[in-house]
Amino acid sequence: MTEFREHRYLAEDGLSLYYRDYGDPLSSAIPVLCLPGLTRNSRDFHRVASRLAGERRVICPDYRGRGMSDYDPDPSNYHPMVHINDVRHLMTVAGLHRAVIIGTSFGGFLTIGLALAVPSAIAAVVLNDVGPEVTESGLNRIMDYVGRDHPQPDWPSAAAEMKRMFPNLSFETDEEWLAGARGTWREGDDGMLHFDWDVRLAETIGKARHEFDPWSLFRALRGIPVLAFRGGKSDVLSPEILEHMQREHPHLKAVTVPDVGHPLSLSEPQAVEALNEFLDRIE
Repeated sequence: MTEFREHRYLAEDGLSLYYRDYGDPLSSAIPVLCLPGLTRNSRDFHRVASRLAGERRVICPDYRGRGMSDYDPDPSNYHPMVHINDVRHLMTVAGLHRAVIIGTSFGGFLTIGLALAVPSAIAAVVLNDVGPEVTESGLNRIMDYVGRDHPQPDWPSAAAEMKRMFPNLSFETDEEWLAGARGTWREGDDGMLHFDWDVRLAETIGKARHEFDPWSLFRALRGIPVLAFRGGKSDVLSPEILEHMQREHPHLKAVTVPDVGHPLSLSEPQAVEALNEFLDRIE
């Protein structure tokens, strides 16, 4: 698989944050910035970034409180606006003056916020199984596991738990489930595997979702090319929400990948083809 460079940078409040840097920094192609889901991290994008890095630079960060980034001593800083500011600062530090942003789940919400804050810095947007609105059942499922740890004794057990928690992911082999587990748990000092995020973020995120009018924010994307993926088995992005998105953004390209839940890996053949075609049109 493609190698990557590892970097750290300081957020404006001094917290040390991590990101991966794939591809040629001097490539003339528009770079891609990959924003993961709520509890996820840069490892989720390794296959996608490796595939794209042959032609363009790809940046994949860990949010504060996830993966290799520091946990925030003040959990109220897990607010979406703080994350958006962290991403804006990362773009400055990494020299991303204009980029295509791929936002998976929570990363899609941040992408919509960035479109409102710095529209000139966004060449195009890819929304991975996310819209301005989330189904109640999907939100409840996510929040049910975000705020409490699920310790596992070893990696095979973690892979089995991953399969139980996320049965509709597009993973097919034991190796893929194990790789997914390694992006979800970390080795703790007690010899157990623990979720690779700060479980305290659940309370802050739960409160913050009531502070915004999501459809008003979504309209900030109207002047930006958008590719929206939906998993056919998604319990987060319903067909009705996707149709509403198309009404609000008439030029939005929607692709539903059947038999896949939330979110897509973006390595499904249909997703690979659609993403490549979309990126080829962005200048």
